[in-house]
Amino acid sequence: MGTGVETSSGGGLISLIQLAIFILTIVSMWKVFAKADEPGWAIFIPIFNLYVMLKIAGKPWWWLLLFCIPLVNLIIAILATVSFAQNFGKGVGFALGLIFLPFIFYPILAFSDADYVG
Repeated sequence: MGTGVETSSGGGLISLIQLAIFILTIVSMWKVFAKADEPGWAIFIPIFNLYVMLKIAGKPWWWLLLFCIPLVNLIIAILATVSFAQNFGKGVGFALGLIFLPFIFYPILAFSDADYVG
């Protein structure tokens, strides 16, 4: 029977890896925003960052309202991400990567030679 207090060095390592992935994703998104001539700091402001992403994707501002409707918001997010990727010269497959593996695909978009063409 244990005391309820367990020590594990694995927990600290996992936390450091998660922090590194988080920081990499933030830096990458900042750089992607900057590539599109938008302010990188916008990623830190809720709702405004979504507005900027829609702007980069070439979608109207009122799509923000559609994010308030359950299930519709999922479809709108997918459509906006596909347009976002296309405005950087990428396809639907890359957009799926941005949705499901953002910590891999945002750095690829940020640090590759992909240019904003939207």
